[in-house]
Amino acid sequence: MRELAFDDLLLFVRVAQLGTLSAVARERDVPVSQVSRTLVRIEKGCGARLIHRSTHGLSLTAEGETFMGHARRVLGTLDELEGDFAASARDVAGVVRVAASTVVAQYQIVPSLLELAQRHPRLRVELDVGDRLADMARDGIDLAIRTAHVLPDTVVAREIGTLGRALYAAPAYAAAHGLPQDLDDLPQHRLVTNNAVPMLNQWPFRVNGKPATFAADGHWRTNDTNMAASMVLEGLGIGRLATLVGEDLVRQGRLVPVLPGLVDVQPVPVYAVTAGARHRLPKIRACIDFWAEWFGRGRPAQARSA
Repeated sequence: MRELAFDDLLLFVRVAQLGTLSAVARERDVPVSQVSRTLVRIEKGCGARLIHRSTHGLSLTAEGETFMGHARRVLGTLDELEGDFAASARDVAGVVRVAASTVVAQYQIVPSLLELAQRHPRLRVELDVGDRLADMARDGIDLAIRTAHVLPDTVVAREIGTLGRALYAAPAYAAAHGLPQDLDDLPQHRLVTNNAVPMLNQWPFRVNGKPATFAADGHWRTNDTNMAASMVLEGLGIGRLATLVGEDLVRQGRLVPVLPGLVDVQPVPVYAVTAGARHRLPKIRACIDFWAEWFGRGRPAQARSA
Protein backbone atom coordinates (compact mmCIF):
# COMPACT_ATOMS: atom_id res chain seq x y z
CA MET A 1 0.00 0.00 0.00
CA ARG A 2 2.81 2.44 0.87
CA GLU A 3 4.38 1.84 -2.54
CA LEU A 4 1.40 3.43 -4.32
CA ALA A 5 2.11 6.81 -5.91
CA PHE A 6 -0.16 9.81 -6.36
CA ASP A 7 -0.37 8.99 -10.06
CA ASP A 8 -1.67 5.52 -9.19
CA LEU A 9 -4.51 7.11 -7.24
CA LEU A 10 -5.26 9.50 -10.08
CA LEU A 11 -5.32 6.65 -12.61
CA PHE A 12 -7.66 4.61 -10.44
CA VAL A 13 -10.06 7.54 -10.06
CA ARG A 14 -10.11 8.16 -13.81
CA VAL A 15 -10.75 4.48 -14.56
CA ALA A 16 -13.72 4.58 -12.19
CA GLN A 17 -15.00 7.82 -13.78
CA LEU A 18 -14.57 6.85 -17.43
CA GLY A 19 -15.57 3.21 -17.01
CA THR A 20 -13.08 1.70 -19.47
CA LEU A 21 -9.35 1.08 -19.52
CA SER A 22 -9.14 2.13 -23.15
CA ALA A 23 -10.57 5.58 -22.40
CA VAL A 24 -7.92 6.17 -19.72
CA ALA A 25 -5.22 4.83 -22.05
CA ARG A 26 -6.27 7.29 -24.77
CA GLU A 27 -6.35 10.12 -22.26
CA ARG A 28 -2.80 9.29 -21.14
CA ASP A 29 -1.57 8.26 -24.59
CA VAL A 30 -0.28 4.92 -23.29
CA PRO A 31 -1.10 1.28 -24.17
CA VAL A 32 -4.16 -0.28 -22.53
CA SER A 33 -1.88 -3.00 -21.19
CA GLN A 34 0.02 -0.40 -19.17
CA VAL A 35 -3.19 0.84 -17.53
CA SER A 36 -4.20 -2.77 -16.82
CA ARG A 37 -0.84 -3.57 -15.21
CA THR A 38 -1.11 -0.49 -13.01
CA LEU A 39 -4.56 -1.57 -11.80
CA VAL A 40 -3.28 -5.08 -11.02
CA ARG A 41 -0.41 -3.55 -9.05
CA ILE A 42 -2.79 -1.29 -7.11
CA GLU A 43 -5.04 -4.23 -6.24
CA LYS A 44 -2.04 -6.29 -5.21
CA GLY A 45 -0.85 -3.47 -2.96
CA CYS A 46 -4.28 -3.30 -1.32
CA GLY A 47 -4.68 -7.07 -1.09
CA ALA A 48 -8.21 -6.84 -2.49
CA ARG A 49 -10.11 -6.75 -5.76
CA LEU A 50 -11.13 -3.15 -6.34
CA ILE A 51 -12.70 -3.31 -9.80
CA HIS A 52 -15.13 -5.88 -11.14
CA ARG A 53 -14.50 -6.58 -14.82
CA SER A 54 -17.29 -7.96 -17.04
CA THR A 55 -18.44 -7.91 -20.64
CA HIS A 56 -20.65 -4.93 -19.71
CA GLY A 57 -17.69 -2.85 -18.52
CA LEU A 58 -16.06 -2.00 -15.22
CA SER A 59 -17.63 -1.36 -11.82
CA LEU A 60 -16.22 -0.79 -8.36
CA THR A 61 -16.40 -3.49 -5.73
CA ALA A 62 -17.24 -2.57 -2.14
CA GLU A 63 -13.50 -2.42 -1.43
CA GLY A 64 -13.08 -0.30 -4.56
CA GLU A 65 -15.65 2.21 -3.30
CA THR A 66 -13.72 2.48 -0.02
CA PHE A 67 -10.42 2.92 -1.88
CA MET A 68 -12.05 5.52 -4.15
CA GLY A 69 -13.12 7.63 -1.18
CA HIS A 70 -9.63 7.62 0.32
CA ALA A 71 -8.04 8.33 -3.08
CA ARG A 72 -10.24 11.38 -3.58
CA ARG A 73 -9.37 12.76 -0.16
CA VAL A 74 -5.63 12.30 -0.76
CA LEU A 75 -5.85 13.90 -4.22
CA GLY A 76 -7.95 16.73 -2.81
CA THR A 77 -5.27 17.46 -0.23
CA LEU A 78 -2.65 17.40 -2.99
CA ASP A 79 -4.72 19.90 -5.00
CA GLU A 80 -4.90 22.22 -2.01
CA LEU A 81 -1.14 21.97 -1.56
CA GLU A 82 -0.63 22.65 -5.27
CA GLY A 83 -2.96 25.63 -5.04
CA ASP A 84 -1.10 27.16 -2.11
CA PHE A 85 2.25 27.00 -3.93
CA ALA A 86 1.02 27.69 -7.45
CA ALA A 87 -0.87 30.80 -6.37
CA SER A 88 2.37 32.69 -5.95
CA ALA A 89 3.74 31.44 -9.26
CA ARG A 90 0.52 32.31 -11.14
CA ASP A 91 1.20 29.50 -13.60
CA VAL A 92 -2.03 29.17 -15.58
CA ALA A 93 -1.67 25.80 -17.30
CA GLY A 94 -3.21 22.36 -17.40
CA VAL A 95 -6.62 20.77 -17.96
CA VAL A 96 -9.80 22.15 -16.34
CA ARG A 97 -12.85 19.87 -16.43
CA VAL A 98 -15.93 22.08 -16.68
CA ALA A 99 -19.54 20.95 -16.28
CA ALA A 100 -22.34 23.04 -17.80
CA SER A 101 -25.85 22.64 -19.11
CA THR A 102 -26.29 22.16 -22.85
CA VAL A 103 -27.61 25.68 -23.35
CA VAL A 104 -24.94 27.46 -21.29
CA ALA A 105 -22.20 25.37 -22.92
CA GLN A 106 -23.35 26.05 -26.49
CA TYR A 107 -24.35 29.68 -26.17
CA GLN A 108 -21.80 30.98 -23.67
CA ILE A 109 -18.91 28.64 -22.90
CA VAL A 110 -18.07 27.43 -26.41
CA PRO A 111 -18.17 30.93 -28.00
CA SER A 112 -15.76 32.11 -25.28
CA LEU A 113 -13.09 29.44 -25.73
CA LEU A 114 -11.06 31.15 -28.47
CA GLU A 115 -10.64 34.26 -26.35
CA LEU A 116 -9.81 32.13 -23.30
CA ALA A 117 -7.13 30.32 -25.33
CA GLN A 118 -5.66 33.63 -26.47
CA ARG A 119 -5.45 34.83 -22.90
CA HIS A 120 -4.12 31.55 -21.46
CA PRO A 121 -2.47 29.50 -24.23
CA ARG A 122 -1.36 26.69 -21.89
CA LEU A 123 -4.84 26.15 -20.51
CA ARG A 124 -7.00 23.28 -21.80
CA VAL A 125 -10.73 22.83 -21.18
CA GLU A 126 -12.64 19.54 -21.08
CA LEU A 127 -16.41 20.08 -21.22
CA ASP A 128 -18.88 17.80 -19.46
CA VAL A 129 -22.19 18.86 -21.02
CA GLY A 130 -25.70 17.89 -19.99
CA ASP A 131 -28.78 19.04 -18.12
CA ARG A 132 -28.25 16.62 -15.25
CA LEU A 133 -26.59 18.05 -12.15
CA ALA A 134 -23.04 16.71 -12.21
CA ASP A 135 -21.59 15.10 -9.09
CA MET A 136 -18.35 17.07 -8.94
CA ALA A 137 -16.45 14.56 -6.82
CA ARG A 138 -17.66 11.43 -8.62
CA ASP A 139 -17.26 12.90 -12.10
CA GLY A 140 -13.92 14.60 -11.46
CA ILE A 141 -15.31 18.08 -12.22
CA ASP A 142 -13.03 21.02 -11.42
CA LEU A 143 -15.55 23.77 -12.14
CA ALA A 144 -19.32 23.70 -12.66
CA ILE A 145 -21.37 26.50 -14.19
CA ARG A 146 -24.74 26.20 -12.47
CA THR A 147 -27.97 28.14 -12.12
CA ALA A 148 -29.45 27.99 -8.63
CA HIS A 149 -31.11 29.97 -5.88
CA VAL A 150 -29.47 27.89 -3.13
CA LEU A 151 -26.19 25.96 -3.16
CA PRO A 152 -24.86 23.50 -0.56
CA ASP A 153 -22.40 24.72 2.06
CA THR A 154 -19.84 22.18 0.84
CA VAL A 155 -18.99 24.19 -2.31
CA VAL A 156 -17.39 27.54 -3.07
CA ALA A 157 -19.49 29.60 -5.48
CA ARG A 158 -19.10 32.93 -7.24
CA GLU A 159 -21.99 34.58 -9.04
CA ILE A 160 -20.96 35.39 -12.63
CA GLY A 161 -24.28 36.25 -14.29
CA THR A 162 -28.01 35.59 -14.48
CA LEU A 163 -30.26 33.44 -16.66
CA GLY A 164 -33.98 33.94 -17.26
CA ARG A 165 -36.61 31.97 -19.20
CA ALA A 166 -39.56 33.01 -21.34
CA LEU A 167 -42.07 31.50 -23.79
CA TYR A 168 -41.40 31.29 -27.52
CA ALA A 169 -42.86 29.77 -30.69
CA ALA A 170 -41.74 29.55 -34.30
CA PRO A 171 -43.42 31.84 -36.87
CA ALA A 172 -44.64 28.68 -38.65
CA TYR A 173 -46.46 27.53 -35.50
CA ALA A 174 -47.98 30.98 -35.00
CA ALA A 175 -49.19 31.01 -38.63
CA ALA A 176 -50.75 27.55 -38.33
CA HIS A 177 -52.25 27.73 -34.84
CA GLY A 178 -52.21 31.35 -33.75
CA LEU A 179 -50.78 32.43 -30.40
CA PRO A 180 -52.44 32.47 -26.96
CA GLN A 181 -53.72 35.82 -25.77
CA ASP A 182 -53.92 34.86 -22.09
CA LEU A 183 -53.26 31.93 -19.74
CA ASP A 184 -56.66 30.38 -20.41
CA ASP A 185 -55.65 29.82 -24.04
CA LEU A 186 -52.53 27.79 -23.23
CA PRO A 187 -54.23 24.38 -22.69
CA GLN A 188 -55.49 24.53 -26.28
CA HIS A 189 -51.96 24.76 -27.64
CA ARG A 190 -49.25 22.17 -28.19
CA LEU A 191 -46.52 22.68 -25.59
CA VAL A 192 -42.90 21.54 -25.39
CA THR A 193 -41.84 20.50 -21.88
CA ASN A 194 -38.91 18.98 -19.98
CA ASN A 195 -39.37 15.44 -18.62
CA ALA A 196 -36.05 15.47 -16.74
CA VAL A 197 -36.53 18.63 -14.65
CA PRO A 198 -40.24 18.88 -13.69
CA MET A 199 -39.69 22.28 -12.06
CA LEU A 200 -39.11 23.75 -15.54
CA ASN A 201 -42.70 22.83 -16.44
CA GLN A 202 -44.13 25.14 -13.79
CA TRP A 203 -44.40 28.23 -15.98
CA PRO A 204 -44.50 31.46 -13.95
CA PHE A 205 -46.58 34.52 -14.89
CA ARG A 206 -47.65 37.80 -13.41
CA VAL A 207 -51.32 38.59 -13.96
CA ASN A 208 -52.59 41.97 -12.77
CA GLY A 209 -49.43 42.27 -10.72
CA LYS A 210 -49.98 38.96 -8.96
CA PRO A 211 -47.91 35.78 -9.44
CA ALA A 212 -49.55 32.84 -11.19
CA THR A 213 -48.25 29.43 -12.23
CA PHE A 214 -49.30 27.29 -15.17
CA ALA A 215 -48.49 23.55 -14.98
CA ALA A 216 -47.49 22.80 -18.56
CA ASP A 217 -48.49 19.38 -19.86
CA GLY A 218 -46.33 18.80 -22.89
CA HIS A 219 -47.58 17.30 -26.13
CA TRP A 220 -43.85 17.05 -26.92
CA ARG A 221 -41.38 16.21 -24.16
CA THR A 222 -37.60 15.93 -23.96
CA ASN A 223 -34.91 15.61 -21.31
CA ASP A 224 -32.59 18.11 -23.02
CA THR A 225 -33.08 21.89 -23.08
CA ASN A 226 -31.24 22.24 -26.37
CA MET A 227 -33.55 19.65 -27.96
CA ALA A 228 -36.53 21.59 -26.60
CA ALA A 229 -35.26 24.64 -28.49
CA SER A 230 -34.98 22.53 -31.64
CA MET A 231 -38.57 21.33 -31.24
CA VAL A 232 -39.80 24.90 -30.85
CA LEU A 233 -37.79 26.01 -33.90
CA GLU A 234 -39.37 23.21 -35.94
CA GLY A 235 -42.79 24.68 -35.21
CA LEU A 236 -43.93 21.78 -33.02
CA GLY A 237 -45.24 23.96 -30.22
CA ILE A 238 -44.67 26.61 -27.59
CA GLY A 239 -41.73 26.15 -25.23
CA ARG A 240 -40.14 27.85 -22.26
CA LEU A 241 -36.55 28.53 -23.26
CA ALA A 242 -33.62 30.37 -21.74
CA THR A 243 -33.69 34.00 -22.83
CA LEU A 244 -30.01 33.53 -23.62
CA VAL A 245 -31.22 31.41 -26.56
CA GLY A 246 -34.67 32.80 -27.25
CA GLU A 247 -33.93 36.51 -27.54
CA ASP A 248 -31.17 35.97 -30.08
CA LEU A 249 -33.44 33.74 -32.16
CA VAL A 250 -36.17 36.39 -31.98
CA ARG A 251 -33.68 38.95 -33.35
CA GLN A 252 -32.96 36.52 -36.19
CA GLY A 253 -36.68 36.17 -36.95
CA ARG A 254 -36.62 32.46 -36.17
CA LEU A 255 -38.81 32.70 -33.05
CA VAL A 256 -41.51 35.00 -31.72
CA PRO A 257 -42.23 35.74 -28.03
CA VAL A 258 -45.39 34.30 -26.51
CA LEU A 259 -47.40 36.21 -23.87
CA PRO A 260 -44.48 38.63 -23.33
CA GLY A 261 -46.54 40.93 -21.14
CA LEU A 262 -47.48 38.13 -18.75
CA VAL A 263 -44.45 35.85 -18.56
CA ASP A 264 -42.36 36.19 -15.41
CA VAL A 265 -38.79 35.72 -16.66
CA GLN A 266 -37.55 35.08 -13.10
CA PRO A 267 -33.80 35.51 -13.68
CA VAL A 268 -31.75 33.18 -11.51
CA PRO A 269 -28.07 33.58 -10.61
CA VAL A 270 -25.43 31.74 -12.62
CA TYR A 271 -22.59 30.50 -10.42
CA ALA A 272 -19.09 29.23 -11.01
CA VAL A 273 -18.88 26.41 -8.46
CA THR A 274 -15.86 24.55 -7.13
CA ALA A 275 -15.45 21.92 -4.44
CA GLY A 276 -13.12 22.36 -1.50
CA ALA A 277 -10.14 24.64 -2.03
CA ARG A 278 -9.84 24.08 -5.79
CA HIS A 279 -10.84 27.69 -6.46
CA ARG A 280 -7.32 28.65 -5.34
CA LEU A 281 -5.67 26.79 -8.20
CA PRO A 282 -4.46 29.36 -10.77
CA LYS A 283 -5.95 27.46 -13.72
CA ILE A 284 -9.39 27.35 -12.10
CA ARG A 285 -9.26 30.89 -10.76
CA ALA A 286 -8.29 32.09 -14.26
CA CYS A 287 -11.38 30.38 -15.75
CA ILE A 288 -13.70 31.83 -13.10
CA ASP A 289 -12.32 35.36 -13.58
CA PHE A 290 -12.55 35.08 -17.35
CA TRP A 291 -16.13 33.78 -17.43
CA ALA A 292 -17.26 36.35 -14.86
CA GLU A 293 -15.98 39.00 -17.27
CA TRP A 294 -17.49 37.23 -20.30
CA PHE A 295 -20.96 36.83 -18.77
CA GLY A 296 -20.76 40.41 -17.48
CA ARG A 297 -20.40 41.79 -20.99
CA GLY A 298 -23.91 40.58 -21.79
CA ARG A 299 -22.72 39.16 -25.09
CA PRO A 300 -25.46 38.06 -27.49
CA ALA A 301 -25.67 34.33 -28.02
CA GLN A 302 -24.04 33.01 -31.16
CA ALA A 303 -27.01 30.95 -32.24
CA ARG A 304 -25.85 28.98 -35.26
CA SER A 305 -28.25 26.16 -34.50
CA ALA A 306 -30.44 25.00 -31.66
